[in-house]
Amino acid sequence: MKKLLVTGSSGLIGSEVVTHFSKLGWKVYGVDNNMRADFFGPQGDTRWNQQRLTEVFPDFTHRELDIRDRPNVLKCLEEIQPDVIVHTAAQPSHDLAASRPFDDFDVNAVGTLNLLEATRRHAPEAVFVHMSTNKVYGDRPNTLALQELDTRWDYADADDYDGIREDFSIDQSKHSIFGASKAAGDVMVQEYGRYFGLKSCCLRGGCLTGPNHSGVELHGFLSYLVKCNLEGRLYKVFGYKGKQVRDNIHSHDVARFIEEFAKAPRCGEVYNLGGGRANSVSILEAFEIAGEVSGKKMQYEYLDKNREGDHICYISDLAKCRAHYPNWGITVPLHQVFEEICASWRSRTQG
Repeated sequence: MKKLLVTGSSGLIGSEVVTHFSKLGWKVYGVDNNMRADFFGPQGDTRWNQQRLTEVFPDFTHRELDIRDRPNVLKCLEEIQPDVIVHTAAQPSHDLAASRPFDDFDVNAVGTLNLLEATRRHAPEAVFVHMSTNKVYGDRPNTLALQELDTRWDYADADDYDGIREDFSIDQSKHSIFGASKAAGDVMVQEYGRYFGLKSCCLRGGCLTGPNHSGVELHGFLSYLVKCNLEGRLYKVFGYKGKQVRDNIHSHDVARFIEEFAKAPRCGEVYNLGGGRANSVSILEAFEIAGEVSGKKMQYEYLDKNREGDHICYISDLAKCRAHYPNWGITVPLHQVFEEICASWRSRTQG
């Protein structure tokens, strides 16, 4: 039986990867210490998801481990010696990082290094998949020519229509502290691939979403937006007239890409993994879809101050993903994403 190690296994992407590979018959080990509750308070707590996974999948084993704990990370890899490592654990908020920079860097950069070196020492033939972020590009995407439409910002140049490609520069831009720490981990994953020959890739995610997200204001765009809609809570829009655009990818399609990469891995690769243009949406457009799905009108207030380093329009160009792995593509359309998130929040509230 093949063995998979997932860090951040109680989070959105981690739990989806656990689910996906468990259904494929893998022995799955999850590493998580519920740091999200520490970062975001009770609303960010992921213990419910950990409990769900242990109840549903008998071959899933949870390990309580902080990836900053270098000796125990080394011990974990030595004991398990997995065939594939999927690293999703992170401090994910660029707002929070500014107030807790040591914690942010220690988790995102140092924690990633701990896992890479543990893999090199104890599982050198393993495939290493790192969940990076589009924030490694900093605010440089905002330098592209944009046009203002009725409900969104969009690229003005036809050459940019499909979105941001992997050769887009990550240099000399404002990343936020979070973006900088994630860029450090991203480059290190590439380096372990190019220097040591580790079968590794960085997945620079757009908006990763799905029904198992514990969305909060500081992280989890669609999940938190839908939750606010359902509860009649006031949603704060930070600048750009609410027309800022994100491309949203369902966690299932992320897990499917990871499966394809594990079948035919490369060394030190980079992929922009998002929903692409078809799954792109602005905040104003998201309000409309959320209202259609829930039957409730969105309550929001506008603050004329954007978040530091925030993207005005970000769409992932999926051409490289599809070229390298032609069996992969987006299978969950945007409206279905909203429907699943809405149903999940309602079931959690009722449960």
